Amino acid sequence: MKATIAICTYNRANDLELAIRSGLDQDFDPEAFEIIVVDNRSTDHTAELVGKFSESHPSQVRYIYEENLGLSYARNRAMSEARGEYILFLDDDAIASKQWIKGLLDVFESDPLVGVVGGRIDPIWEGGEPDWLPHEYKTLYTVLDYSDKLTEMKAPAIPFGANVAFRLSMFKEFKPFRVDLGRVGTNLLSNEESELIGRLRQKYKVYYTPNAPVKHKIAKDRSTKKWFLRRIYWQGVSDAIRSEKKTNVFLKSNVKIALAGVGLLFSFFNVRSRVKLMVKILYGNGAIAGVLRTYKGA
Repeated sequence: MKATIAICTYNRANDLELAIRSGLDQDFDPEAFEIIVVDNRSTDHTAELVGKFSESHPSQVRYIYEENLGLSYARNRAMSEARGEYILFLDDDAIASKQWIKGLLDVFESDPLVGVVGGRIDPIWEGGEPDWLPHEYKTLYTVLDYSDKLTEMKAPAIPFGANVAFRLSMFKEFKPFRVDLGRVGTNLLSNEESELIGRLRQKYKVYYTPNAPVKHKIAKDRSTKKWFLRRIYWQGVSDAIRSEKKTNVFLKSNVKIALAGVGLLFSFFNVRSRVKLMVKILYGNGAIAGVLRTYKGA
């Protein structure tokens, strides 16, 4: 079998249906790929929904229940269950284009040293794109348009988890996702992808292709400043947990918070400037929390 589409999900049955349908509707030999849905302790009708797809497509769709809560646990479970040469991760609120599988696999099969391939991620803003959102922070909404041509991604650039694929044979020598990083339930912890891809780059190439796009839903409640700043806070937590220089992170975060607080006093008339200063404050708070969280767990 060539490919395994892996959809890890947590309480998003309504969105999940569209993701599964897009996986089944590929311009690719149906006998050459499978879809596995890893249910990470959902309490909605996810199991029932996937069960119906498994009944109608018994050779293609499998349901797997992962009781350890956390996206990294779910992704690692998907890797251990996959039967394909390549595992293609699709978010449960994303919709793959018809050429998605082919677009990703064409890159892998062009060079045995290609280990990771990602594609374009186009946003579907349910509540409209926020006018206060600085352009440089769109990536926090899993929006990616890296290039209009096939491009090797050099560090620190990486594909995003809503649309990323791995050569499974790599994991005979590399450990999979770190389970102390990545979403757990409704929190916004991240960096599991950048940490893993950073290790894989020791031996393998990372590519971006414009020929395997997906559409990614951005729910209305995520278009609020409240959600955005919460996402920034958790990015600070994530970066601190991943960092090996905890003391430096702690000190720099305190300085950034102090400077941003002063700047905030003089930016009442510029919304985007205020947002950028709030980013520094919330990110700094998150980084401090991440350092303390690491020491507490040590």
